[in-house]
Amino acid sequence: MKKLDKLILKSFLGPFFLTFAVVEFILLLQVILKYLDDLVGKNLGADVIAELLFYFSLNLAPMAFPLAILLSSLMTFGNLGEHHELTAIKTSGISLVRALRPVFFFAVLLTIAAFNFHNTIVPKANLRAYSLMWDIRQKKPALDIKAGSFYNGLPNRSIKVGKKFEDGQTMKDIMIYDHSNGQGNAVVVLADSGKMYTKFNDQYLVLELFNGKTFAEDRSGNNNYSQGSGYFRQAFSQNKIMVNLSSFQMTRSDAQYFADNKMMKNINQLVQITDSLEKQVGQETKLLEPNIRPYYTYFAASMAKDTANVKGFKLGKKLAAASLQEVQSATNAARNVKSFTSSYASRLASIQRDKNNYEIEIYRKFTQSLACFIMFLIGAPLGAIIRKGGLGMPVIISIAFFIIYYVMSILGEKWGREGVAPVWLGMWAANMILLPVGLFFLYQARNDSNLLEFDFWRKITARFRRPATAQ
Repeated sequence: MKKLDKLILKSFLGPFFLTFAVVEFILLLQVILKYLDDLVGKNLGADVIAELLFYFSLNLAPMAFPLAILLSSLMTFGNLGEHHELTAIKTSGISLVRALRPVFFFAVLLTIAAFNFHNTIVPKANLRAYSLMWDIRQKKPALDIKAGSFYNGLPNRSIKVGKKFEDGQTMKDIMIYDHSNGQGNAVVVLADSGKMYTKFNDQYLVLELFNGKTFAEDRSGNNNYSQGSGYFRQAFSQNKIMVNLSSFQMTRSDAQYFADNKMMKNINQLVQITDSLEKQVGQETKLLEPNIRPYYTYFAASMAKDTANVKGFKLGKKLAAASLQEVQSATNAARNVKSFTSSYASRLASIQRDKNNYEIEIYRKFTQSLACFIMFLIGAPLGAIIRKGGLGMPVIISIAFFIIYYVMSILGEKWGREGVAPVWLGMWAANMILLPVGLFFLYQARNDSNLLEFDFWRKITARFRRPATAQ
């Protein structure tokens, strides 16, 4: 590798890794905000949060690669142009295409690595991330009993504390509703004071109550009290209530329970599922005619019989009633045909939509990977044209192109899923549109175009004004 290649590659790698980290952080922050309600207040621990963020960061990496290479290539060649280093390279007899070669090879290697990463690592990361997210959602919020309000997080109990002391255990003016007998608020426990602590490695919560009373109501209708009221009251000087906290512990599910989702599969697995769904669509289509034939046969026979009665006889009351019955039977048969075909069409559409979704995941692994190379074709020549480095103009241009790519990708994906366009066309549309744009920028940069300067556009508009002026 020549010194020029080392210089350009060294000036590119620093911004690339920096921008990749920033983009990854922004995307990860978006995911955190999406699942914030499921994470807050559950006392998950730093290890669980770190594991979840790690898996999601792997999931977001294929999306971060294109934006990172676009921004870093813009910054690199913008800096070279701003400091006239690119001009010095050209005056020494080295073309722009030759100067782009080290970053070009890096972009090709990154495209290949992104594809392999998307096909092997991302499905496993998705499996781990979403199975862990499921376990987090099933976990109850951390125990947080506040003074002056009811806490309903305990199993089969609601508790209200008038005052909590600084030690976090001692409480005063305690009220507990016990729902464990399935009869609502039939049992109420009042206590002057008490303590709250856990035992057996936080598996059980102990409520130790002092100087209180238990009030109970028999709502079963089978009470044996002489007065028939169904109430009883019991005073106590000390009472202990043990509450099982197993529902507050996070249990890890087997990740293989979630392995059927399309996001957890590689290309070979997706192709197998797509082929089976394609065969299912073909089989269902072939069975449509045999299944609907009896409805049409009955409908045709009813209509033929009614037509023969009308043409061959002068209608009397009995014959008119019989004909009316035949018409009603034919109408019912027509309704049955319509209902059957509608449900059959809905089932076929559902199978086709599932097939399209799996095909979208297949093409996504290719399109997001190739987007790395296309973003390089846009970013590097455009940086040489604008001759501006830093985080100003390159950031604005990068975000604009990435938004264009993202919107077109979303639209193409939607069209492919709904069958508006073939799946392959919808998924490749964004790349097919932006590839000529990148080649155009490369052509302009190679010819030292002043594409983004005012004089360039003034000359273009002047050419369109001349014929009008001549007339």
